[in-house]
Amino acid sequence: MVPTGSGPLRNGGVSFWYSEAGLPEPRPALPGPADADVCVVGGGFTGLWTAYYLKKADPGLRITVLERRFCGYGASGRNGGWLYNGFAGRGAFARRYGHERAQAMQRAMDGTVREVVRAAAAEGIDADVAEGGVLEVARTPAQLARLAALVEEERAFGDTERLLLTAEATAARIRVAGALGGTWTPHGARIQPAKLVRGLAAAVEALGVRIHEGTPVTGIRPAAGGAPARAVTPHGAVSARFVLRATEGFTAGLHGERRTWLPMNSAMVATEPLPASFWAEVGWEGRETLGDLAHAYMYAQRTADDRIALGGRGVPYRFGSRTDADGGTQERTVRQLRRILARFFPAAADARIEQAWAGVLGVPRDWCSTVELDRASGLGWAGGYVGSGVATANLAGRTLRDLVLGEDTELTRLPWVGHTVRRWEPEPLRWLGVHGLYAAYHAADRQEAGGRSSTSPLARAADLVAGRH
Repeated sequence: MVPTGSGPLRNGGVSFWYSEAGLPEPRPALPGPADADVCVVGGGFTGLWTAYYLKKADPGLRITVLERRFCGYGASGRNGGWLYNGFAGRGAFARRYGHERAQAMQRAMDGTVREVVRAAAAEGIDADVAEGGVLEVARTPAQLARLAALVEEERAFGDTERLLLTAEATAARIRVAGALGGTWTPHGARIQPAKLVRGLAAAVEALGVRIHEGTPVTGIRPAAGGAPARAVTPHGAVSARFVLRATEGFTAGLHGERRTWLPMNSAMVATEPLPASFWAEVGWEGRETLGDLAHAYMYAQRTADDRIALGGRGVPYRFGSRTDADGGTQERTVRQLRRILARFFPAAADARIEQAWAGVLGVPRDWCSTVELDRASGLGWAGGYVGSGVATANLAGRTLRDLVLGEDTELTRLPWVGHTVRRWEPEPLRWLGVHGLYAAYHAADRQEAGGRSSTSPLARAADLVAGRH
């Protein structure tokens, strides 16, 4: 058993990652109306990577990034630190655009994991990167069946290095209690996300990009009547040839965008540092990112200072697409995540939870991420990552670079470019639907934990309602 520490649980404070790294000194707000060649709305991974690659490609571009709080305040500074090759919508893209185009996107994502590691190293960003791959485990017979199907699917999309692991081989990597099997792919790495986003913001600024924090954008206006596109703020508008929206889970706060992407909540906890005796029992020497095959799935990492940071859905959605303030989460969600920790690692059942936090991710109605640029209106956007944005945002940034520069490249021909998505239903249908959806997923997990050998019909029905299949 792990000896317990003392001290109160810290709830919020943006995230544990910022408690460790410290909140950044705020950059100046927009001083007044301004002009730019490109205005990026949102200072997270998508916006910063877009500015980074544009400025690298054309140093003469005048680029302005507008951020309502500080760079990395949203999902980029609160996520689970999974830099991996998954992306939202692959199955839908394959059905709509063909297997080859979806496979091309998968290859691009495989390369994106390496590109983020390369770029961070080139810019001297220490983000606690550990290239241990991704381990996903099955703890019920139904999960084990899905795991085998997952391996077949991933190999069909080109992951020839993916392994299907027995219970013994899984335990040789991480000894998860009750694990019946697992799958591992090298296309993943653990990171400390706040360190990465802070370092990226500094690198972008050093290239000559203007970053204005404390500058909320209240509306985005298309080019019209000879006037350029504009990003409207309380301090004045930024007029630009292109205005690019990179607001992910906070998109619903923009005028006219409330039903574009649903802000889905995800919550995390971080334990106290765990002793050497715990790691000798559990393993996890490869620093793999860890997930499972439950419908209401968990995700975790072993941090650089030997904690477990673990997350899951908690309360999935707030009525009216409202978002949280500074990462606070509900006590019942903390209890739920502690139970998951205890089930996976009984030796950590009594470990102190030092911090809990939450954030929002962007979910399109068809669960497919998109990139778009309309040259006539001057408006573009990228996002809807459904929780897989740490790497996907980098690919989005490079794709937006090529679209802004007017280049026809392999990236601009990927199937998510120009993919259209219908809007979410109005309230209260949106709230009822999302909460009903996750109630069904949790019920399906309970059925399968009872010994069901195949996927619960409740989960299959929920997938159909969600538009995921």
